[in-house]
Amino acid sequence: MARTRSSSSIRWRYVNPAYYLKRPKRLALLFMAFVSISFFVWDRQTLVREHEEELLTLKDEVERLQIELGELKHEDVPYKKTNTTTKKFDVTKMNGLVVDPIEAQRREKVKDAMLHAWTSYEKYAWGHDELQPQSKNGVDSFGGLGATLIDSLDTLYIMGLDEQFQRARDWVADSLDFNKNYDASVFETTIRVVGGLLSAYDLSGDNVFLEKAKDIADRLLPAWNTPSGIPYNIINLAHGNAHNPGWTGGDSILADSGTEQLEFIALTQRTGDAKYQEKVENVILVLNKTFPEDGLLPIYINPHRGTNSHSTITFGAMGDSFYEYLLKVWIQGNKTAEVKHYREMWETSMKGLLSLVRKTAPSSFTYISEKIGNSLIDKMDELACFAPGMIALGSSGYGADESRKFLNLAEELAWTCYNFYQSTPTKLAGENYFFHSGQDMTVGTSWNILRPETVESLFYLWRLTGNKTYQEWGWNIFQAFEKNSRVESGYVGLKDVNTGVKDNMMQSFFLAETLKYLYLLFSPPSVVSLDEWVFNTEAHPLKIVPRIAPGEQRKHNNIRVRARKEGRFGGV
Repeated sequence: MARTRSSSSIRWRYVNPAYYLKRPKRLALLFMAFVSISFFVWDRQTLVREHEEELLTLKDEVERLQIELGELKHEDVPYKKTNTTTKKFDVTKMNGLVVDPIEAQRREKVKDAMLHAWTSYEKYAWGHDELQPQSKNGVDSFGGLGATLIDSLDTLYIMGLDEQFQRARDWVADSLDFNKNYDASVFETTIRVVGGLLSAYDLSGDNVFLEKAKDIADRLLPAWNTPSGIPYNIINLAHGNAHNPGWTGGDSILADSGTEQLEFIALTQRTGDAKYQEKVENVILVLNKTFPEDGLLPIYINPHRGTNSHSTITFGAMGDSFYEYLLKVWIQGNKTAEVKHYREMWETSMKGLLSLVRKTAPSSFTYISEKIGNSLIDKMDELACFAPGMIALGSSGYGADESRKFLNLAEELAWTCYNFYQSTPTKLAGENYFFHSGQDMTVGTSWNILRPETVESLFYLWRLTGNKTYQEWGWNIFQAFEKNSRVESGYVGLKDVNTGVKDNMMQSFFLAETLKYLYLLFSPPSVVSLDEWVFNTEAHPLKIVPRIAPGEQRKHNNIRVRARKEGRFGGV
């Protein structure tokens, strides 16, 4: 018993405070143990509370989505009233993935806008180049080539508007005639008509589009018969007589001369005829011989000498798409050694672009200025708002540091372009903006003609970053178009973005570009994947196919996407 009492006394001394006061090291160890245990218990309790909060948040989000999905399923969407045979999207599943019902709803709203625009065109301007919605009549702005119809072919196909696409296809087959005594813009005809027909061919596989594209391209080719190979910008479609507009002083325009490469290279790839590719690639070879160190070319080029004329340097009107095509031909050519010089020229031009970048005060909006001689002009066109998308698209070709730098620049420029819209009472952008110290931005030319460039950049940035902010910005712009530009018989531009006074023209690029980019902004990335397609400057997607090396001739007609019954564009 004595041993038991002694053992008990030894055990109880560990709970006696006096024991630890005489032994400070053990007191310190006890204190540390107490703190550790307390922290562990507190941390577990905190994690439990946070987990409970997350579960409640997820539960609320699931309930919200269920409500919205229910509303969407019962919504009488306008396109159901048409005769289209296309099935409605499955907004809950696509390729086995859960799809955001808000994106699906917005996509349907954009589709409804396309149907409204297209139906109005069909009713009042069928076969004409463009619709005047206020007076409800068609006009032939491009010589009667059916510009809106051809520009809309791929948009109709991508949106699944099959019956509308078929009617348009039949008009192309039966009524489209290029034998017209009309002086056509080589640039506009290439990007709208050649590009639109080739895109329709790549999407549908219907050979009628390829034959028509070849017909019009053959009529444009004499424009390149100049001493330097730099093309004249105007040509008569029936007689082949080419010249430049009088107001350029006989010079060719940079963008008009450097924005046919994608289309004509694609035509060579699809027909096996090298003449198209040779003509347009020679332009780049000529320009590369005297390419400046900063990669910035004036907007006028002498077609006889192939040299630059002293004029404005800009990423806006008459300069813009030359730089865009340097990058996109590199992408179209699978980024191989054969097209390496395009990428090198583009990167040189991006160094030059950096020298034009400025920031406003007080809000530090980033913008691209223009240059005349050694002087910078604090002006930026809305047209230049294609640049954020272009820069983002090209950023991945750099190393990690440069890639991040250029992607950051793209995001900063996109924020400025979005604020072109947000800064006006109508929330639609003017044609150009001027920047003055302390004033950020002021509208210069105040009209809006339904341009797509800002939406185009938002599409690329969303695809490349996954940042849904760009979708929200695009949705706000779409709503501004709906509020200010939608009329009974289509969509119109604004004469003044400050007053909202409307004009009387529905530009063909509104259907070809603005609505298409908005639709794709709310579609899964598998819909016209950037890994498989490259967009021309009129937003016509061209299938990326293996580049044919010089001297090789082969037809490449089997480039169509999966048949409709297999699920076009991965489920759409």
